[in-house]
Amino acid sequence: MDYEQPELGSKHYSDLICEIEKGIIKIPRFQRGFVWSIEKTAELLDSILKGYPIGTFILWQTNERINEIKEIGDFALPDAPEGTKVQYLLDGQQRITSLFAAYRGARIQKIDGKKTTNYKDIFVNLDSDDPIVAAEKPEGERYVSLYDVLNFSYKKGKDLEKRFSEDAVRKIDAYSEAFKKYKFSTVVLMKEDVSSAVEVFTRINTGGKTLRLFEIMSAKTYDENQKFDMQAKWSKFTEKLEDIGYEDISSTVALNLISLIIRKDCRRKTILDLDKQDIINKWDKAISALEESIDYFRKAYRIPVSQLLPYDSLLVPFAYFFYFNKQAPQRGYQRKYLKRFFWRASLSHRYQSATETKLARDIASVKLFLEKQPKIYRDIRVDLGSEESLIDTSFSTSNSFCKAVLCLLAYRQPKDFQDNSAVILDNSSLKRANSKNYHHFFPKAYLEKNNVSNENSLMNITFASERPNKQKIRDRAPSDYIGEFKKDNTDIRKALDSHFIGIEGFGIENDDYETFLKARAKRIFGELKSLAETDPLQD
Repeated sequence: MDYEQPELGSKHYSDLICEIEKGIIKIPRFQRGFVWSIEKTAELLDSILKGYPIGTFILWQTNERINEIKEIGDFALPDAPEGTKVQYLLDGQQRITSLFAAYRGARIQKIDGKKTTNYKDIFVNLDSDDPIVAAEKPEGERYVSLYDVLNFSYKKGKDLEKRFSEDAVRKIDAYSEAFKKYKFSTVVLMKEDVSSAVEVFTRINTGGKTLRLFEIMSAKTYDENQKFDMQAKWSKFTEKLEDIGYEDISSTVALNLISLIIRKDCRRKTILDLDKQDIINKWDKAISALEESIDYFRKAYRIPVSQLLPYDSLLVPFAYFFYFNKQAPQRGYQRKYLKRFFWRASLSHRYQSATETKLARDIASVKLFLEKQPKIYRDIRVDLGSEESLIDTSFSTSNSFCKAVLCLLAYRQPKDFQDNSAVILDNSSLKRANSKNYHHFFPKAYLEKNNVSNENSLMNITFASERPNKQKIRDRAPSDYIGEFKKDNTDIRKALDSHFIGIEGFGIENDDYETFLKARAKRIFGELKSLAETDPLQD
């Protein structure tokens, strides 16, 4: 097989800057943000001035147009000239951004958004060689801005001639010439296809950043003429999801959905082989279907936030349904069928492994369902264990089964014990297992104080508003704090029932933890069994 060899070469400092400013050298957006400190940049420039090697820039030359960084600090970068090959930087982004920022005296806001750095604040010490270039202003008066050195000429250097002796000005000129003459080593990859460039980038970044599949596909599908920017579109969509508490949905969900729609398969290799135009043509409708499935989860299953989802992959079969069904499930058997699938998948650790294979099987089942052949999902085996196993399950926000039980609690729209108001659930609270939104009905501190074990049982978890949990419950016995709430809340039975808890038979009056766990496990187990085993075809 005949492989086109990369070209070895070099570029002078001014050439690099000129080609960046002309839109010929570009930084792909899949590169990480600029993270170097100004001290690191000064160290790089000090090495260059002393003639030390600083590594090779690896560039990919192509007629392709992929998603690129549009500015460096406060400097906007132009589009590539029409009909010109672009050289995308595959290795050396931190170095080349540093070189540009220093040469142009750019102001750059770091990716944390908290601090803007002025790259004119790098200095050349005219009295020292260790270091010559530094981000800290030297003592004394014989120093000059690196920006002035890089851009020095006798014609423009009148101010420097007033400040410094003739000998010092000659030194500044010599330093400026050293920067201008320094040759930066380059390797230019000549292959036109994006896949080769991505492969090179991934291999040379094995010790650093490896591209996520979404970043690869964003680069491959970017199209200026059709104004298609997958990364920008997904960012806009997730901003929209923030308003409804579903901002944690992974971009992998979108890629899997698109691939299943086009090829009925979503393995990585299949996604990478998808036709660019197919993706562009189907993107908006697929995202709309994904949005419909999120709305359905919120309304039909009352899952208020994405943090409660056992797996965000659960959205994919539903989005596939909405993509081809074109409307919400209208018939009773459709709603029952989807509900049964949701609970069986949630309670069976369905997407814990081999997710792509299982999604392909699941959308094949959805396809049969759409064709009115709904005797399916027999391969989703649910083993709920027993009431005792529920009691023995330790609560964890990373456990999909625990999250399924939390979804069941959320469906009941849990009420505050104090006044029957709705318990407000949001992603920011539910990400941590020790969040105040998660309340141990028998407080952990109370159980530990009384030497009672299994305090973190899933059956001991309820939802609570942060205020009463923090101020009224603390480490008190349930008989104590529930007794107090009873005085102000005459309908506390309704609040307790929304958490699968009763007044009688739950051991609350005498603070019997074992009785409480057994009684609650019996109610929740019965509900889970009903949801997992109900066959809509028999209703």
